[in-house]
Amino acid sequence: MKLKTRLTVSFCIIIFVPIFLSVFVLSAYQKFQVSTIEETYGVKAENYMELMNPVQLLNQYTKKNYEFLLKEADANPERFLEQEFLEKANRDLQKKYSYLIVRKEEEIVYSGGDMGLKEEDLPGYGEDEPDAVSGTYVDGDDKVLIKQINLTFQDKKRGSVFIITTFYQILPELKGLVMDICISVLLILILTAAMLIIWIYQGIIRPIKRLKAATVNIRQGNLDFTIESDGNDEISELCASFEEMRKRLKESSEQQMASELENKELISNIAHDLKTPITTVKGYSEGLLDGVADTPEKQEKYIRMINSKASEMDALLNELTLYSKIDTNRIPYNFNRLNVADYFEDCVEEIGMDLETRNIGLSYFNYTDNDVMIIADPEQLKRVVNNIIGNSMKYLDKTQGFINIRIKDVGDFIQVEIEDNGRGIAAKDLPYVFERFYRADASRNSATGGSGIGLSIVKKIIEDHGGKIWATSKESVGTVMYFVIRKYQEVMPNE
Repeated sequence: MKLKTRLTVSFCIIIFVPIFLSVFVLSAYQKFQVSTIEETYGVKAENYMELMNPVQLLNQYTKKNYEFLLKEADANPERFLEQEFLEKANRDLQKKYSYLIVRKEEEIVYSGGDMGLKEEDLPGYGEDEPDAVSGTYVDGDDKVLIKQINLTFQDKKRGSVFIITTFYQILPELKGLVMDICISVLLILILTAAMLIIWIYQGIIRPIKRLKAATVNIRQGNLDFTIESDGNDEISELCASFEEMRKRLKESSEQQMASELENKELISNIAHDLKTPITTVKGYSEGLLDGVADTPEKQEKYIRMINSKASEMDALLNELTLYSKIDTNRIPYNFNRLNVADYFEDCVEEIGMDLETRNIGLSYFNYTDNDVMIIADPEQLKRVVNNIIGNSMKYLDKTQGFINIRIKDVGDFIQVEIEDNGRGIAAKDLPYVFERFYRADASRNSATGGSGIGLSIVKKIIEDHGGKIWATSKESVGTVMYFVIRKYQEVMPNE
């Protein structure tokens, strides 16, 4: 739920839920209290409005007692001079927080209570009409309601019977009513607040706490956690964005760690590969300085060896430089149209001289037409061929090694195949040979040298030419490297 909708709903809950619950509770109280008062005291009321009118309520409260005494006054006025009768009537009135006063002429002959009411506050004879639901309200120190019954005794003396009801001891049920209402409203407000707190906590506070915990984890470098977002509001969207950011940070961190490991491995490989030629150069140069090479033939041999090892170091450094350019996508290319036959014949001629000195056989087969052209960088393409052949030379384990180079026409591409009869590559290692720093046999590679980035450089260059490279191999039989480069085709104008 969107925050705007959530706030709107919260506002409605704050306004309408307490009102609705209050109306419901008050209605239930009204029915219960009205029923209880009617059952207990015989006071009939339709609703709270009647109960909240004290004069009307108290008039009805003593209605039955008044009617009883009125009948007795009409039938036998002398009973109001009998102490036993008066005590019994007074006890009934006391149950309703009222008491009885009987006056004969100006003399009070009976008083059932002492509320501090003055005699002059009592109405005179005949001032009140006989009515069970009306009376005289006296507003003084003692707020009371007086109901009067006029009568004439047998000796022709006039008298009055008064029912005095005090406001200080109003119905206990009505006293508790205000407290019940207050408690009910308080409980309703607490219930409404609890509902809102739980709802807001579930929808807002809990996701914010998850985000806070996530920021603490990220600050501490811990990215191995998940931020759950199970809604469609703004905070859930923020959680989802935060989770996406966490994933990218983790990927970036893992890539950075992998890159650091690769760089460390590269440095280790280069350092190892440089150590051997440097040791050789140092040994042969010391031999020259010490006079070990005491003949022109030995001196020439030492100098050739030093030159060869210097060339190896130069090649390693060039490979490292190219690797740094690959890592930043800054390999310089100079694409030109190349004739396939002429270009590969020159490459094979140059490679053949080096293979001949190593007693490795070379066969070259070109199955393309003489006019087939490609678009390529001649220097980088030559690096591809040299790296593949150099890799083959390292792993030739036969007495008589050979390398075959075949150029084929495969439709829109030319396909170059370079085959050797070396030790081969295991099937489990074959899919990874073009990955940087991958070594199928670390111990053997350590002995044969190599930075572990040669074939990854080859793959990068071929892909930048719009081609593809792959390999097949059998252990102890040999390996075939394949790569394809798109042929150059002129676009003829429409006639």
